[in-house]
Amino acid sequence: MTRPHGADGVGDVQPRTPRPPAHEHGIQRVDNDARLSDELASVVGGARRRAVRDGDRQIDTAHLLHSLLESDAEVRAAFGEGPQIARLLGYLVQRSIGYGLRWQSGVEDSGAVPVVTGAAGFSPLAAACMEYACVRAAERGGPARGTDLLAAIVVDPQARAVEVLGRAGIDPGEVLTRLDGRSCVAEECGEAAH
Repeated sequence: MTRPHGADGVGDVQPRTPRPPAHEHGIQRVDNDARLSDELASVVGGARRRAVRDGDRQIDTAHLLHSLLESDAEVRAAFGEGPQIARLLGYLVQRSIGYGLRWQSGVEDSGAVPVVTGAAGFSPLAAACMEYACVRAAERGGPARGTDLLAAIVVDPQARAVEVLGRAGIDPGEVLTRLDGRSCVAEECGEAAH
């Protein structure tokens, strides 16, 4: 997953539009991004509300995963049949205790690549996942959907969402394989190969 440079300030382009007032700057609204499907914009809004309610400074990948699971049937289907979804949601609901408390003292960032700028309100890793989801969607010629965001989340082992998946006994690689298989079917990859 490649992400734009700029973590050290080199190459950053300052926005020409004025910054929002301080009271709006907390967890910035990005759900009006034209690159997002309506469904994914709704997921982002749900993740933002969850982060605010939990008293978190930023939307992280666990907030996004929780909102995706609650709102997107395609995302839930990527986890297959069985009790995995219930177990996973159980871990996500417990965010206010245990590892969730540990997360409040730090910023979610893999540190492997420079930070995506211009996505205030998101952890650096969540911002990069949002950008990667948009790039993935652009390659097929459409707005980013929930499955694009899930694919972006599960490829980074440092993501908080991946930590929760591990605790729930879910292999992120298997989820990605299912997502890629569904994407291929949706785009009729089998016919393209003939």
